Amino acid sequence: MSKLKVGIIGCGGIANGKHMPSLAQVPEVEMVAFCDIVVERAEKAAKKFGAEGARVYADYKELLEKEELDVVHVCTPNRSHSFITVDALEAGCHVMCEKPMAINSAEAQKMLDAAARTGKKLTIGYQNRYRSDSQLMKQLCEDGTVGEVYYARAHAIRRRAVPTWGVFLNEYEQGGGPLIDIGTHALDLTLWNMNNYKPKYCVGTTYHKLNNDTETGNAWGDWDPEKFTVEDSAFGFIVMENGATIILESSWALNSLDVREAKCSLSGTKAGVDMEGGIRVNGIMHGRQYVTTPNLNAGGVAFYEGNGSSDPAVIEATQWVHAILNDTDPCVLPEQAIVVTKILEGIYESAKTGKPYYFDK
Repeated sequence: MSKLKVGIIGCGGIANGKHMPSLAQVPEVEMVAFCDIVVERAEKAAKKFGAEGARVYADYKELLEKEELDVVHVCTPNRSHSFITVDALEAGCHVMCEKPMAINSAEAQKMLDAAARTGKKLTIGYQNRYRSDSQLMKQLCEDGTVGEVYYARAHAIRRRAVPTWGVFLNEYEQGGGPLIDIGTHALDLTLWNMNNYKPKYCVGTTYHKLNNDTETGNAWGDWDPEKFTVEDSAFGFIVMENGATIILESSWALNSLDVREAKCSLSGTKAGVDMEGGIRVNGIMHGRQYVTTPNLNAGGVAFYEGNGSSDPAVIEATQWVHAILNDTDPCVLPEQAIVVTKILEGIYESAKTGKPYYFDK
């Protein structure tokens, strides 16, 4: 069987750190075209990951016009996710778009509409779903162990880890800071485990308290205060239509030792489960409190077909390719991802207005 032909649009950090190395481990695909506005990056990617004769472009529209591709991976800054994805879908390609789905819900809706209109598959890069702790938590929720989840916390807290490269600090290109960058992962995990995608309203706060610091202790070196135009931390209180409550916390820089990223904690009617030190399950057994910590390194059955890798990014790429080949749904549905974007947008809007944001308007 011939391999799926993949094009990579955006050959920066996330493409080199996740998408291209992962696709390289999936035998059913070959990367045949690479695009970046800095053409040298595309040339370097083609040399390292490309199939023989792989071509390089500086304009993604030229790539879509000249190449006969099956799949496109969109790995560009947030602002361009929507229009590149829509154009790729219209060109007849299935699309994996890096998170978040889009810079706002209106742009995300365009992507969703284009996928429906073209009949092509669309998924978003929430690879943390494929971690062993995430998969076990999901199973505990689905098999009834946790019961009805009515309170949850989505954790995305860094003490001092502000990304100082690329356009992360640029509000125009990214749409925000830690909330839209890493808070999006924590919120996706939380909604997915709760299987609850119906928000009612939210209240949000954003802070620019540490942006102007100069001796920062930052993991990647001091940031430039003049370029740090996004929030350094953001927090949301979300109420779902069924009454469930979610607390979302996110920061790149915060004076806190409670550092947790891309994790969630769930409280249900039968048990609670969190991601501290792997997975902890707490509840009541025969009238006594218990805490149990399953061994994630021993045994276990993978939720999703894969190639045996334990790397969440490789599992993500493998299940995505198999969904295309087998004409099944990918794990991350765009209908789920757009809800994440809507909630993030609601938190930002609430922070601006100082009022609750209602989703039924």
